[in-house]
Amino acid sequence: MLAAAGGRARNCIIYFQDGGACQHDSFDPKPDQPLEIRGVHKTIPTVIPGVHFSELLPRCARIANKFTVIRSMYSREAIHEKAKQYIFSGSRPNNAFKHPVMGSVVARELGPQGGLPAVVCIPRRDISADAGFLGAAYDPFIAWDPGKKEFRVQDLTLPGSVSLEEASSRANLLRALDEDFRQAEKSKLIEGMDSFYQKAFELVSSPAARKAFDLEEEPAALRDRYGRNSSGQGALLARRLVESGVRLAAVFQGGYDAHGGIEESSRTIFPIFDQAFSALIEDLEQRGLLDTTLVLAIGEFGRTPHINHSAGRDHWPGVFSIAVAGAGIPPGQVIGSSDAQGGAPKDRPLSIEDLGATVYRKLGIDIHKEYHSNGRPVKMNDGGTPIRELF
Repeated sequence: MLAAAGGRARNCIIYFQDGGACQHDSFDPKPDQPLEIRGVHKTIPTVIPGVHFSELLPRCARIANKFTVIRSMYSREAIHEKAKQYIFSGSRPNNAFKHPVMGSVVARELGPQGGLPAVVCIPRRDISADAGFLGAAYDPFIAWDPGKKEFRVQDLTLPGSVSLEEASSRANLLRALDEDFRQAEKSKLIEGMDSFYQKAFELVSSPAARKAFDLEEEPAALRDRYGRNSSGQGALLARRLVESGVRLAAVFQGGYDAHGGIEESSRTIFPIFDQAFSALIEDLEQRGLLDTTLVLAIGEFGRTPHINHSAGRDHWPGVFSIAVAGAGIPPGQVIGSSDAQGGAPKDRPLSIEDLGATVYRKLGIDIHKEYHSNGRPVKMNDGGTPIRELF
């Protein structure tokens, strides 16, 4: 498949390292520092000469020439909830209104296609997946946990006692009963919920939607390659969804908020990420989808340069690393760097706003787009500059 014009993306997959991944234990190790900074994990060479990752990412090291690492991202929020809102919206949270996340803007600007939701969260939704003042019509669809043995997408299945014909009759009755109420009470909430119910019924009655969410159609060997866990199967489901028409799929992997015992937790969570992310990149490439799919591996911030008294690391927005791939991004780059201890950008500092502007530009959305909340203009991206090395 040819790349979209100008390196644009048709779809986006976000692999979110929920809690804040440690830069030292992933893409930006500091082997020359004392133990209390570098940690216990060794480094390994990647296929890019002179570039090393943590030993916890051997699969990513072998395919480092297929994606790009940014080592100089920084945030201005150190609390999980605000930091996640920040990175998923590309705009710093404020107390005046709830800013819509990028996925909701994508849903509003590009709309659904192929009978599928525009935006899907896997396995669940939290504060980082909210349409804010755009309304419920643009909230993400929730896929639930594909790593469970009896995986079932709740909103794609009718109760056993209700047939599709009965559901259709009930939907028509609901629309009729709602009409008078909508005439009396016009509001964005009512409009949003009406749209939500309509989309829910369309999904339940859509064979294409049920097929897209059916992981059983994938070969067992490929499912094993991604990892038989929530994150691995979530990444595979994300690939199926963007292949079928979903605009943006976000996969959440928790466990990174290691204020204590980070050595043990890192040995558990990073291999899961390493397996799922590397499989996703290779699978997209083999299917000809990588050229048109923007892929990001991000968390809300990094971890402190020094290991604390509980053998963990605390929240650190000062600098962190992310990985990006696809959609015409020149692979094999390392953009920016952190200082000797991994505590601040050394060169090419890049903001959350810059990342947001990059995502919008890649997806063909005007980065200067404005909406209105309670009569006041709101910029979807305020002050960000698309990262030039990614174009």
